[in-house]
Amino acid sequence: MATLSKTAALLALALTAGFGASQLFAASPAAAQKATPHSISTLDGKFTFTLPKAYTADALPTGNEADGTAGTRGTLYANQATKSVVIVAETVRNDGITIKDNDPQFLDGAVAGFVKEQGAALPDFKKQAEQKLTIKGLGLRRVDSTATMGGGKTLNSTFLAGSGNHLLVIQAISRADDVKGHEVLVKQITGRDGKTN
Repeated sequence: MATLSKTAALLALALTAGFGASQLFAASPAAAQKATPHSISTLDGKFTFTLPKAYTADALPTGNEADGTAGTRGTLYANQATKSVVIVAETVRNDGITIKDNDPQFLDGAVAGFVKEQGAALPDFKKQAEQKLTIKGLGLRRVDSTATMGGGKTLNSTFLAGSGNHLLVIQAISRADDVKGHEVLVKQITGRDGKTN
């Protein structure tokens, strides 16, 4: 389980540090003109959601073995108007370990690894809350946090899940002063109220 936790943490860290700060709003004007609602399907269709057409999609660079993200594919969805971002990344595990659709041991370890790595990478990272979710039988962990990314204070909700040999990380990032907008974004991802209990 430690390997899975480390992979989840490394994947989320690479997304946040590598892509989150430098490519937050890199979508081209041409991409914005062709914008349509995005139907996003992950974990072989076990977790799906839709983002509004205001978001533009850009494929993320593929992962590499050096940082533990080999086999990772992902997309960055950016909304220029709200300055919010959703990063969706999925990786295939090749170590023979199978993750159950709602695996508390895996999810707890993934959260612990994620929080540790984020704290090391982002000096002002602060975990605000954690929530256990089950959506259509799939267990997810939601970690709400704050940090400075891309030169500004942000609100972040990170969702960690796994199924079979797939690992999923979704990170929603909003401006710190847009609490209501962030709650709406979280609800678009989960289909539930954005407030953490």
